[in-house]
Amino acid sequence: MVAPTPADDHEHTIRCARLSKVFKDFWLRDRVKAVDGIDLDVRRGEVFGLLGPNGSGKSTTIKMILGLLHPSSGVISVFGKNPRDVSIKNDIGYLPEDSYLYRFLNARETLDYYGKLFHQDRRKRQNRIDMLLEMVGLDKVQRRPIGEYSKGMQRRIGLAQALINDPKLLILDEPTTGMDPIGTRQIKDLILHLKDSGKTVLLCSHLLSDVEDVTDRAAIMFGGKVRRSGDMDELLTRHDETTLTTPALTDAETEKMLALLGQAGVHDVKVKQGRQRLESLFLEIVENAQRTGVATAGAGNAGQVAAFLTDHTGDAADTSPDAEKQRAARVLDDLIAPTPAATPEPPKPAAPAPAADDVLADLTSPTPGAAPASPPRPAAPASGSTPTPATPRPKADQDVLDDLMG
Repeated sequence: MVAPTPADDHEHTIRCARLSKVFKDFWLRDRVKAVDGIDLDVRRGEVFGLLGPNGSGKSTTIKMILGLLHPSSGVISVFGKNPRDVSIKNDIGYLPEDSYLYRFLNARETLDYYGKLFHQDRRKRQNRIDMLLEMVGLDKVQRRPIGEYSKGMQRRIGLAQALINDPKLLILDEPTTGMDPIGTRQIKDLILHLKDSGKTVLLCSHLLSDVEDVTDRAAIMFGGKVRRSGDMDELLTRHDETTLTTPALTDAETEKMLALLGQAGVHDVKVKQGRQRLESLFLEIVENAQRTGVATAGAGNAGQVAAFLTDHTGDAADTSPDAEKQRAARVLDDLIAPTPAATPEPPKPAAPAPAADDVLADLTSPTPGAAPASPPRPAAPASGSTPTPATPRPKADQDVLDDLMG
């Protein structure tokens, strides 16, 4: 199979040609064909929707694009390279369908951990964490453990960790699952901002209305195959209907318009009042409540898009190859630098050995505070002499002996 040309790779972030994946059983027999010869191309700077019901092969395709699964056949190109090439991993952000986060870390500690995985210095990590927490509306609850977050709040922090490395390609698998309409609208706005800044977004979601609002092109999968793909306007345009939108009309104006359409031979006309989307109504009610200062225990309002995601002037020097080499050289110098020799302390004079008589006196002298030694046992009386009366045993000791003997 012919590999993608460099010119094509410059225009496309992802290319899949005749891509297939077959899972086998223990005896290496074909068990299920999850992906069956699909062709995909995701262009740079666009939002691409990968759609389909459960079991259609979407997650398997994403894992092959990420290099987590090896395809059974076909060709994959990500940034013009093999998806298993480690050099492209710094340019990819991934939000899986389920957020596998450490429950006992808080939001700030979670983002700090992922920032360290990308070898970001402390100042850069802290700046990005502050911006991301404000962007996803979790800056007020950043010290709470992740295990106490709702599912929608966990999706927010999961999105923040996917953006900590300022990726060129962002892969989102069900990003709005568990989110309220406010969070859903904020995620869609963020996706559009990222697209405007030149990033590529691969979006996989079952909420088709969300996909319709933000995607440029889409592919619909079923049974491991791409059944239809193309520009969103082309996919959704109906050629058997025409929609007319006018300002509100009176009854007389409506009848006059229907009469004109009837004269033109158009008789099957439906007239309905204008209707807004439920999402718009919901957001309007919530925004009015927020203006009056109504408190909420959930996530706060999302802030501005993190500056480092749209403005790369501040990070240019930090991520350049020369800067990376200089940082590596400084770390190496610190590791191999000789440790300054510590000043030896003067030896302490040895204590004089005690004399033998002194040792003997210490051993035989009574210890202060110790109980006095028991008096010597009296000698047995001689025959014919009057025996000395025995010392009576204390009552407490006698009671203990009686209990033991009884």
